Amino acid sequence: MPGSPLDSLSAYSQLVAEVVDRPDILRSTILVWSGSRYTGVAEGEVIFTNGLRLRMREDLDFNAGLITAYGYEVYRGADHLYWYDDFPHPGDDALAETFPHHKHLPPNIRRNRVPAQGIQFDRPNLEVVIEEISDLGNKAR
Repeated sequence: MPGSPLDSLSAYSQLVAEVVDRPDILRSTILVWSGSRYTGVAEGEVIFTNGLRLRMREDLDFNAGLITAYGYEVYRGADHLYWYDDFPHPGDDALAETFPHHKHLPPNIRRNRVPAQGIQFDRPNLEVVIEEISDLGNKAR
């Protein structure tokens, strides 16, 4: 049985390359790098044909097979449309379902948070986020 893409730098790099190899992506600057065999970072941007842009960063623990921290921000031009983060808000009962994962939405994007369906620490999130951005762009057309 093959291991998780979160088990090694090479496996995660391969996953990223496969996920961004789509006709609706113009280009990607996502790099996966590491200073040790146990941890890594994935960061960069993905530019979509629909005019949307993803800025992302993930801190990776290959030893545990986890994403230990992340941020995914979506833009149209200079407009910040929404973002996902894992900063805990334990007093917000509306976020309990996916704690600590949540999504910030307008209006009042800093304070307006909803549960982040499909976002986890123990499996890759990039494909979920990219599918959502692709679908959002297709709905706007």
